[in-house]
Amino acid sequence: MKRVPLYSRTPERAGPARAAAGAREAAQADLDGEDPPGAAALAWARVRATLRRRERWAWAAFMVALAVIAGWPAWTRNERQIPTFEQIDSAMRESIAKEPLVSAAAHAYEAVIGSVVRVVGEQPPERPDPKEGEERRSVGSGVVIVDKGLILTNLHVVRGAARIKVTFWNGQESEAALVNVQPENDLAVLQASTIPDDLESAVMRSTGGLRPGDEVIAIGYPFGIGPSASQGVVSGLKREFRSPEGKRLLTNLIQFDAAANPGNSGGPLVTMDGHVVGIVTAIMNPTEARTFIGIGFAVPIENAATAAGLPPF
Repeated sequence: MKRVPLYSRTPERAGPARAAAGAREAAQADLDGEDPPGAAALAWARVRATLRRRERWAWAAFMVALAVIAGWPAWTRNERQIPTFEQIDSAMRESIAKEPLVSAAAHAYEAVIGSVVRVVGEQPPERPDPKEGEERRSVGSGVVIVDKGLILTNLHVVRGAARIKVTFWNGQESEAALVNVQPENDLAVLQASTIPDDLESAVMRSTGGLRPGDEVIAIGYPFGIGPSASQGVVSGLKREFRSPEGKRLLTNLIQFDAAANPGNSGGPLVTMDGHVVGIVTAIMNPTEARTFIGIGFAVPIENAATAAGLPPF
């Protein structure tokens, strides 16, 4: 058997090891600026062709990935349709049915009700028998302005009374003493002898920003019934009112149209934010009925604070 020297083998028969060696030689020659010799040139050409093919695939894969990334937000976000008016209306009705909205007047009432009191002035027993239809006591309302039991009311509610009683929001009753009066504004200040442990004073607000059309509520004990609330608006400012008997003229009054009747006198006139801006003092009615026809008057709280010895706003 004839042996062939290893150095005489051709590249095709040399196997992968020789081809790789040739490729290395070709690569080195290429780096050195020389043309690869013989079989090495052929191997190098194959390597470069493979690299070119793979490079094209690599660039194609990169462009596809870039396109996917650029289009991802558009593919993944949920396109939401603009609801129709009917859908909005239906949703609102359903929400209100589940949890009804609390009115602004209700909020104002809750804010001040703990400070509203019922005031009863009892006439002295030695007073001559009253005229027909006239009672021996007067019923009105009041509002606590200092949590130690200082109460504002109308002077005509307690004028000449031998005994004054107040009833707080929780039903507790107390004797009260008259500590100050302001006849020009029909105001009186009372001091309760006993008070509830959790007595609250009302928050007072200047009438400086008050305007006709502002919503207000009147809280008190009309005809002794209450506490009762009625809602309306400020009808005017700086009004004047003369009592039916013509004995007094009140000035700088707040005119309002929230329902007020005998018994509301001395109660607070309250804004929608729960602040007291006036003390209800009179109603206008040209008839003898003396019931509400849509025009009520309140003394501005600035005057009331002065009557109580508090600094004006």
